[in-house]
Amino acid sequence: MPAGVRFATMSLPLLLGLPMLLLAVGVYAIAAAQRPEGGRQVYGIALFACVVLLALALGHLLAGRAPTTLTLPLGLPWLGAHFRLDALAAFFLIVVNLGGAVASLFALGYGQHERAPERVLPFFPAFLAGMNLVLLADDAFTFLFAWEFMSLSSWALVMAHHQEPANARAGYLYLVMACFGTLALLLAFGLLAGPDGGYGFAAIRAGTTSPGFAALVLVLTLLGAGSKAGLVPLHVWLPLAHPAAPSHVSALMSGVMTKVAVYGFIRIVFDLLGEPALWWWGGLVLALGGITAVLGVLYALMQHDLKRLLAYHTVENIGIIFIGLGLALAFQANQMYASAALALTAALFHVLNHSLFKSLLFLGTGAVLTATGERDMERLGGLIHPMPWTALAFLIGSAAISALPPLNGFVSEWLTFQAILISPELPQWLLKFLVPAVGALLALSAALAATCFVKAFGITFLGRPRSPAAAGAVETDRYSLSALFVLAALCLLAGILPGLVVDGLAPVVSLLNGGARLMAQHDRPWLTLVPVVDVKSTYNGLLVLLFMTLSGFTAAFLIHRLASNAARRGPAWDCGFPDANPAFQYTAGSFAQPIRRVFGSIVFQARERVMMPPPGDLRPARFEVKLRDPVWERGYAPVAHAVVALSSRFNYLQYLTIRRYLSLVFGALVVLLLGMVLWR
Repeated sequence: MPAGVRFATMSLPLLLGLPMLLLAVGVYAIAAAQRPEGGRQVYGIALFACVVLLALALGHLLAGRAPTTLTLPLGLPWLGAHFRLDALAAFFLIVVNLGGAVASLFALGYGQHERAPERVLPFFPAFLAGMNLVLLADDAFTFLFAWEFMSLSSWALVMAHHQEPANARAGYLYLVMACFGTLALLLAFGLLAGPDGGYGFAAIRAGTTSPGFAALVLVLTLLGAGSKAGLVPLHVWLPLAHPAAPSHVSALMSGVMTKVAVYGFIRIVFDLLGEPALWWWGGLVLALGGITAVLGVLYALMQHDLKRLLAYHTVENIGIIFIGLGLALAFQANQMYASAALALTAALFHVLNHSLFKSLLFLGTGAVLTATGERDMERLGGLIHPMPWTALAFLIGSAAISALPPLNGFVSEWLTFQAILISPELPQWLLKFLVPAVGALLALSAALAATCFVKAFGITFLGRPRSPAAAGAVETDRYSLSALFVLAALCLLAGILPGLVVDGLAPVVSLLNGGARLMAQHDRPWLTLVPVVDVKSTYNGLLVLLFMTLSGFTAAFLIHRLASNAARRGPAWDCGFPDANPAFQYTAGSFAQPIRRVFGSIVFQARERVMMPPPGDLRPARFEVKLRDPVWERGYAPVAHAVVALSSRFNYLQYLTIRRYLSLVFGALVVLLLGMVLWR
């Protein structure tokens, strides 16, 4: 047996063994949480397991190995537990374990400040194990079991600080939405399995699904995976749950767990369902992605809480990913596989990019929270002086998420725009109009994202401290800084060497796209990225970085050499206020006011109220802004009221006699048997 094949065969049992190790660490953490050094032991083992998983998955993907499978006598008696490692699973394993390794490294320092380690340590490795098992599952039962395990362990982490009422509400809503998503996926797999009960993914791939059932599976998958990812209008839990969790867990939930949801959508729609039969599938996903991207960034702009702002930006970036996936579905439905390869590459590249810069920003926020105890930007400011390294890392993450070159966020969004520019070749007139409209929404979201992170970085790190906590901040520990700069370096590397990332994604794109992929990029001169052909568009991150560096140093040199040496004293420009009081600075609310007045009346039904006392009245003037959430008020609140009303109507069932209970059970059994007969 060749050495490469032997390694590939051995890697899957080892990949399965490491999540089991993480589960064992979770059990050990129950006792370790009571010891001062227990947290570092748990996070250290989690770091080791994630690094090994990352190395194995990276080796499998870059070597282009064939898929390997493994069946264990677990789960359903007639089915067993099936596991499979292919290019798609390997790529998402890289995303998950890279995020897990960096979060574990950050937690070696951050975890020492945790108020309730006994509520975090047992579930952190279990959460990592659940996400890994979802990616390796190769049958519906194992997939759903791991999916639910991932959801429950992350719910326990959201509820770590359950004494706070807002966290308890966030945990409850997260649990409800997680159950809803799992139910939708359960129904989708039931339709895919059919009356014969072929729940193995191999049997599902070999079977055929009618166009009507396939469309229903697509909708159910959008509901199930979209609710976990944060697609609008299924996003309502995300801005509540992500901020409630500890910061290293927030980084995992926002930067990594949402990508597991994207994996679930890709695995079902692009792999198990086969080629899309109808072009409108792509249009539906594309429209949802565009709406999600714009609404996510608009919601983010209105936030004062730094973690809620980042959580809403996760919604925006999930929308960008689904724009790429929708384009790929539309191109595949029209047999335009070269164009679909570009759209898929853009979506998968953004999956990696978002996991990097969003983890960086959440961990940076965790460092700020540890130093100040504050998440409200209105009580921060001036942190660039006591926390210069954290400020630098956060600035890199802010530039990356704002899609500024030469960082990684620019490349994936640029590739998405390149795919949009090919859309006139699509034959359907609806898509000819829809794709440019979504392109305009993507451009708007990119511009608003830059505005939002000028606000986030400027209000948090620049200016003067707005509270004693901000004035007394100190730099974070070396473990946390190491994690921040690992992610910052990866954001830069993925931005200046994007061709290598595109080549790494080629096996995944080929698996999902009938063998079609982008042309090899590693042998291009100066590692220039050429997504289509040279005459249409190219991008070179190295040259952009070189130009920016040389122009910056040249400008600085000329200014210092040619500027006058004569010194003169005068009053400093006061930015419009002569008083050094921090209250005179721009606030997060005032920064967002122009955007709120343009979009708020439509999207948030914003209402501003000025209460000015009459002359001679010594009461202070007041300015109030009220924002409403139409999605919650018109979508979820009526459903919640209806559920409460309906459940109260059925309350009498708990007072029935045993005879009536037996009659209900018998009637339900008859209905189920009748349903099985009609199904066949």
